[in-house]
Amino acid sequence: MAVPQAARHGEPRTFHGDTFIDDFAWMRHKDSPEVAKYVAEQNAYCDARTAHLGTLRATLLDEFRSHVQETDLSVPTRIDDYWYFTRTQEGSQYAVQCRLPIRGADDWDAPVIDPASAPGSLDGEEIVFDMNAEAEGHDFFRLGGMDLSRDGRFMLYGVDTTGAERYDFRIRDLWQSDATQRDLPDLLPGICGACLTPDAQWVFYSVLDDAWRPYAVMRHRVGTDVSEDVEVFHEHDERFWCGVGLSFDERHIVIGTGSKTSTEVLMLPIDDPTGEFQVFIARQPDVEYDVSFACFEQAGAPDANGQRADIPLAIVYHNANNPNFEIDVIDMRDHKPPYTLGEGVRVAVGSPYGCEQGDLVVEGASHEPIATPWSVDTNPAILQGAKGLGIEGIAIHRHFVALSYRESGVPHLAVCAKDDAAQDFVEGRPWRFTEVVPPTLDVDTCDDATATEEMAEITKKLNLTTQRLYSIGAGGNPNYDAPRMRYSFGSYTRPSELHELDVRTGEDRLLKRANVLGGFDARDYTEARAWVDVRDGERVPVSLVWKRGQLKAGMPMFVIGYGAYEISSDPGFSVSRLSMLDRGVLYAVPHVRGGGEMGRAWYEQGRMLNKKHTFEDFVDVTAALEDSGLADTARTVANGGSAGGLLMGAIANMAPERYAGIEADVPFVDALTSILDPSLPLTVTEWDEWGDPLHDAEVYRYMKSYSPYENAPLPREKTSSAEGEADCADEAGAGAGRVVYPKIFVTTSMNDTRVMVAEPLKWVARLQAAGVDAIMKIEVQAGHGGTTGRYKQWEEVCFENAWCLDVMGIER
Repeated sequence: MAVPQAARHGEPRTFHGDTFIDDFAWMRHKDSPEVAKYVAEQNAYCDARTAHLGTLRATLLDEFRSHVQETDLSVPTRIDDYWYFTRTQEGSQYAVQCRLPIRGADDWDAPVIDPASAPGSLDGEEIVFDMNAEAEGHDFFRLGGMDLSRDGRFMLYGVDTTGAERYDFRIRDLWQSDATQRDLPDLLPGICGACLTPDAQWVFYSVLDDAWRPYAVMRHRVGTDVSEDVEVFHEHDERFWCGVGLSFDERHIVIGTGSKTSTEVLMLPIDDPTGEFQVFIARQPDVEYDVSFACFEQAGAPDANGQRADIPLAIVYHNANNPNFEIDVIDMRDHKPPYTLGEGVRVAVGSPYGCEQGDLVVEGASHEPIATPWSVDTNPAILQGAKGLGIEGIAIHRHFVALSYRESGVPHLAVCAKDDAAQDFVEGRPWRFTEVVPPTLDVDTCDDATATEEMAEITKKLNLTTQRLYSIGAGGNPNYDAPRMRYSFGSYTRPSELHELDVRTGEDRLLKRANVLGGFDARDYTEARAWVDVRDGERVPVSLVWKRGQLKAGMPMFVIGYGAYEISSDPGFSVSRLSMLDRGVLYAVPHVRGGGEMGRAWYEQGRMLNKKHTFEDFVDVTAALEDSGLADTARTVANGGSAGGLLMGAIANMAPERYAGIEADVPFVDALTSILDPSLPLTVTEWDEWGDPLHDAEVYRYMKSYSPYENAPLPREKTSSAEGEADCADEAGAGAGRVVYPKIFVTTSMNDTRVMVAEPLKWVARLQAAGVDAIMKIEVQAGHGGTTGRYKQWEEVCFENAWCLDVMGIER
């Protein structure tokens, strides 16, 4: 089938004295007949080009399903007077939300339920929300959140049936037996998010402007028309988003507003819903903070009768005094809000080394290596000497305290008994946290890395160490009064587990491990960490995963990256990855700068005018893995999505010779054009991430130097012109001095509001015009997250993996 021919209508884009001719700007009109025709042609071309992969796709899907327990349920979680859990059933695209009443006030042991039982079949079981029934008649269906009244009668819920991320919220009476009358007349259309007060009398919700920015919070009285709703907060700064919810103790309605670099919190007592919101701590430029509330029960000094009062607490998480954040606990008996950042007792503080503002903490810290060990007297003992320490949050419950932090590129969790924490707080000493370490397998190491002399040499080159690489975090603890803490754990090779820990006794109980079928054994797979010295001298951590016994020189490699928004690419299990590993593929994750793996400094060194570090890190890690002899350049495929799609477009231009193929999902590849247009969704709020090229010529020039669309290969008849633009060709057009461009596979969605569909459409059109082997799969009814429904999602990932394996030369 012939490559689709996109019309070229040169449209000039001029800023800061620079003019770029955009041949495909017309594609931004996504609802036009021309774009609809082009999309249909590209999908038909993709189908034709991938038709030979039908058997492989079917095989991968069969393997995927062979590993999945399709009829299953989650561990019940107690919320107020019910145990809530989720059922999935074989043959159903979506989950069913169910609940059982608790057996008494002291019922903290989750009921044991047979997964094979039908939804609603147990004594007292109620079906709260059947997504399969709700999704009937819709090609796309996504739940946008649920909120419950304290008595469990009313449920606020939102749904999106287009992928545009505007949700219609309704209120359902769960005690109404007539299904046709369960939804109240109240309808809040096309909003961002909402919360229901515990008495179910009020809804507070955030609304979106034309640029998809949540800019205001409204108050709705349940039972009244939406036209009577009242605006209670308006965010005028276009860099800021706002949202609303309940505090953890449900004593306050909380509005949070923030940009990429500054935040502010406003509060209103739950018993005064029509009152005025009060600022907790006034916003400050480039200062982020959050606040939660708890108390130390009966920890105050005894009165004349020997009675001890509670100490009400405000727990403030902020970076006003340290760029890697600190946690302060304020005794709220001293005075009422507003408070100031830095007051109270400091519980934990991150490392300043390598951070832009590190010198404000320790002289010279900004220029020290990020991995310099960090110690400070006020930190708990377990944090002393930590490398790349970032503090991520704290949760204080009635019986325990949980601390989340990052160190040496991986997440950590620590706990402290509540009465110990109260005593430490009152006596002014570091809190007695201990790290939560999940149980090991009986074989948690591997000698593959030194099995042969060749592998031993490769291991030495890569500073490769086999070790436990896992993600861990407190989760599933919605009740303040729960006596035990739940936490989740998982790795590249270990399916996710949910544990329950008695912090006082140390008893650790496994509640559920994801049941991976088909003869899966975690001992058959191995994970390791390598450290690569990149071009500017920084050391970048790399996670590697492979099938035990198959590590060898010249492996096909699947290398994946993201590197933006301080989002960390942490270890996690994937069923679809097993099919690659079983075929001898090396799975690699370079933890490039721009993410948050090594704390705030890691993020700062990969954003704004440092953004190229993200791309250079990825290329340098790929090169190290290939040049060491471990990976085969001719069988290396890279993958990234969204901002990771920008990474894919950049590396394709920077180092096309390093990759046989590149898969870019919903890729942000026309970044400069989008960030120059403040009318587009998200643009103004993104200036704190990428810079403001509209008003800053330096930022404009810098972004143009890496933006994939501007630097993509030129159409064949133009390859001799345009200074600074790429001069590449595909295999058919490659000649002396020319570079072979990798094969490209792109996925995108028509209703994506985060990366507008025009970006990948234009990019692929330009690549194809230059003779690059590029194909594109476009979801007509989906948004940024792709299609919905688990079986459809499984089919999509198998489609993508089949293309990647085919590029690696693996045909079956």
